[in-house]
Order: sequence, then structure tokens, then C-alpha cells
Amino acid sequence: MSVVIIGGNECMERRYKDLCGKYGCDAKVFCKFKNGMKCRIGSPDLMILFTNTVSHKMVQFALNEATDSTKVVRSHTSSMSSLTQILDENAKIA
Repeated sequence: MSVVIIGGNECMERRYKDLCGKYGCDAKVFCKFKNGMKCRIGSPDLMILFTNTVSHKMVQFALNEATDSTKVVRSHTSSMSSLTQILDENAKIA
């Protein structure tokens, strides 16, 4: 399963990826808007938006890139427990 995380804390980026890996998910994390992001998002199975730590512009950009088959989950907090809960509900443990 492919996961894209939009927002969150830069210092937690590695931990987000590691946690997703424990659930058997390939994760891409975009804490800040980066050039070439449109090409790098692709068509994930799950898109997680940490709305408290991301700009409205970046949220709109991500939602425009999401395909019909992409499930979008919004979370106000960007904590590890929040991500764990989202993955528990949407991904199977490998």
C-alpha cells in the first residue's frame, strides 16, 4: 500500500516513514512544499493530511492531485499516536 503524508513535523519525517514501513506501506512525506512535488506524489492508496502543520495552499494542491481511488484522511494533530490510529484503521499490519 502506498501512503503520502502531507504536513507534519520535519524532525518526525523518518519516524513517520518507519511506522508506515511496520504496516507494510511505502510512504512519502512532504512536510514542506517542494519543487517537483506534483510529479513525486503519484497516485497513492492513502493520503494523510496533517492539517495543523500545513498551509491551506498545500492542502488544496494535494487534494487536486488525489485520484478518485485515493482515500484522503485528515488529522488535526501530527503525532505518532495519530498516525498509528490512522494506519490501524486503513492499513493491515505486515
